[in-house]
Amino acid sequence: MAPKYPASLALVAEGLSAARGYRVLFERLSLRVSAGEVMELRGPNGSGKSTLLRILAGLTQAAAGSVRIEGEVRDVQRRYLGHLDAVKPTETALEQLTFWARFHGRPQTVAEDALAAVGLASRADVPGRGLSAGQKRRLALGRLIVDPCPIWLLDEPVAALDVDGRALVERLIAGHVADGGLVIAAMHGSGFPDARTLDLSPAPVAA
Repeated sequence: MAPKYPASLALVAEGLSAARGYRVLFERLSLRVSAGEVMELRGPNGSGKSTLLRILAGLTQAAAGSVRIEGEVRDVQRRYLGHLDAVKPTETALEQLTFWARFHGRPQTVAEDALAAVGLASRADVPGRGLSAGQKRRLALGRLIVDPCPIWLLDEPVAALDVDGRALVERLIAGHVADGGLVIAAMHGSGFPDARTLDLSPAPVAA
């Protein structure tokens, strides 16, 4: 089966700088991630992984530098999944994915299929407050399925997940890159097969 997205697809950043308060997180940072690639952002808490993802998603303005998307792709979308799951406590799991399906102009059956794909079909009628932390993460991952797009920007996608949940994320990512999509993920712990790494750890201070 031919890839869904063109081989020319790439997310490119040049000369990015960002700060939090008076502290520089990173400066003059450049990267290029192409179709079929996974890049992991590594570094300790506070090193700028989440900030970089939000800049790449267009949600936060960099202090300097630029981000662009290359390739012959119409209406390129970037799907950002933050480390907070944004699960509404009073709406059921199905209602929440149905909202996103309708938001993107897709039928409820897409939401039902996504729930099944992330292992939550039996929890469809459970409100958000009744879901465990891992189930909330699975529900958030369902948004990646409800409206496919070529670029995934994931902030700690395996947080709160058990072994089966982590295997789910690995399957989703493997299928996405097989379709010619690309993934950039902020990670702690073990990573994904064949992923490249960008280390945002601050440089050691000279004695």
